[in-house]
Amino acid sequence: MKIRIVSPAKAIDQSKLDFAEGWLSSLGFQVEISPNAGGQLNYFSGTDEERLNDLQDALDDPELDVILCSRGGYGTVRIIDQLDFTKFSQKPKKLIGYSDITVLHNRLTKLGLESIHATAPLNFEENTTEALDSLVAAISNKPIRHEVIPYSLNRKGTATAKVVGGNLAIIASLIGTNDDLNIEGKILFIEDVGEAVYAIDRMMWSLKKSGKLDHLAGLIVGGMTNMKDSEIPFGKTVHEVIDDIVKEYNYPVCYNFPAGHIDDNRAIILNRMADLVVGDKEVIFSQL
Repeated sequence: MKIRIVSPAKAIDQSKLDFAEGWLSSLGFQVEISPNAGGQLNYFSGTDEERLNDLQDALDDPELDVILCSRGGYGTVRIIDQLDFTKFSQKPKKLIGYSDITVLHNRLTKLGLESIHATAPLNFEENTTEALDSLVAAISNKPIRHEVIPYSLNRKGTATAKVVGGNLAIIASLIGTNDDLNIEGKILFIEDVGEAVYAIDRMMWSLKKSGKLDHLAGLIVGGMTNMKDSEIPFGKTVHEVIDDIVKEYNYPVCYNFPAGHIDDNRAIILNRMADLVVGDKEVIFSQL
C-alpha cells in the first residue's frame, strides 16, 4: 500500500516527516513525501500554487492508496476551490487528516466520498498506542471500535447513521459557502483547540441558528483542548456551553470522545455509517 504525505497548510519540521516515513515504512507501507511537504514560506509549507500542485498530484495519482496530510494549521481553504476531484472521484483514495483538513473532509463529504479524521505526522511521536493503532486500522480497512468513559453531561441513547464533521471552527466558518455541510440525519463530530469559551458558544449558536443542530442523529464532542476563559469569566465550561445549546434536542450526546487535538486522537471514518451507544456505564463507537 502506497502512502504520500502532503502539507496543504502550515509548515512542518522535516524531522516530523522523517519520523513518520520511518514508522510507516517499518509497518510495511510504501511512503512518499511530496516535494513541498517539508517546505516553508512564512506560515505555510509553500506558496498556494506549490501546495495546490502537491495535493492535486496526489489526488490524481492512480498508484496511490493513501493521502496523509502532515498537519493542520491554516491554509487549505486558500486552495480548495482550485482542486479538481474528477480523477479522485473515479478512483478514491484514503485522505487522512484533522484540524484545518476539515476543509477537505467537508468537500469529500459533499462529493459523497469517505475520508478519515485521524492523527497526523506532526503528532506521531506523542500519540497514544490506541491512536496510532486506529490509524493503521483505518488505513488497512479493519473495523473501528472506540470505548469511551462516560461523562456526567452525556445524554443517553443510540444512533446508527453516517458520521460527519471535524474541527468546529472550520465547520462554522464554512456555513453559507460552497463547502457548507448538510448534516441532517447524521452523527456530528466536533472538536477544537485554543479557543475562548465565548467563541465556542458563538460557533455553536451559528450551528443552531443555521438549523444544523435540529435534526442530528447524534452529537460527539471530542477534545476541547486548551480552552481559555475571558478576562470577565464566561460562567460556564465548554461542555456546559454545548449542553445548554443542545438541551432541547433528543439525540444522544457524548463528551470527551478521544479524537481531536489530543495525544489520544483516534480515527473516525467520515461519511461512513457508525453505531453510537451512549449508556450509563459505557460509550461505544463502532464502524465496519
